[in-house]
Amino acid sequence: MKRLENKVALVTGGSRGIGAAIVKRLAEEGAAVVFTYTKGAEKAAAIVAELSNKGLRSLAIAADSADPAANTSAVEQTIKAFGRIDILVNNAGVAVLKPFEDYTVEEYNWTMDINARGVFITSQAAAKHMGKGSRIITIGSCMADRVSGPYGTLYAMSKSALTAFNKGLSRDLGPRGITVNLVQPGPIDTDMNPANSEHADAQRKNISLGEYGTGEDIAALVSFLSSAESGYITGTAITIDGGTNS
Repeated sequence: MKRLENKVALVTGGSRGIGAAIVKRLAEEGAAVVFTYTKGAEKAAAIVAELSNKGLRSLAIAADSADPAANTSAVEQTIKAFGRIDILVNNAGVAVLKPFEDYTVEEYNWTMDINARGVFITSQAAAKHMGKGSRIITIGSCMADRVSGPYGTLYAMSKSALTAFNKGLSRDLGPRGITVNLVQPGPIDTDMNPANSEHADAQRKNISLGEYGTGEDIAALVSFLSSAESGYITGTAITIDGGTNS
């Protein structure tokens, strides 16, 4: 058996980048995977088609992670489609990078609504349906621990909230046998932070390994944390950044 055989996973923000890599990896490990997207319906459909051609099960749902009702609905649609939810991966996230004085209240609200409130609401909705052995995994950022340059204040603030949330939720759900963990990526080659951008070389100088990571690197860690092998790991933040914060 594959290690996630007969499991059902929900991944928020799963149509591109890290999210898409996670969706594909969990499906390849045997899980039925529901994933949300806000933009990029064509990319989402392409992922579903790719997995279907391999005999793997997936479902794409249009859902804006800034909308509390959409977060709850994504969980409900997962239950309706597959009868259960064993794994939640809170991946959806946004970044507004600019001088501190230039941030607007609207940008603050949008960032916090997706990066923090969306994680809270989706986790709360999913936890109501989860049993022993279930997993909640949230994708944070190494910037929650160290901000190496300017313009990341709001993003770092939103991601640092996940550290305390992760610790608290692990206490709340631990007695039920549900693990809760935080994955903190560093520079990963995605649409949001491409390895060929004008800022990429400056970031490489901070990476011990000298190169960006890939979505597959993050997906491999999420797959492990989703499996029975990680059953005694909870309340932990795991930084996967090529040594950026070392």
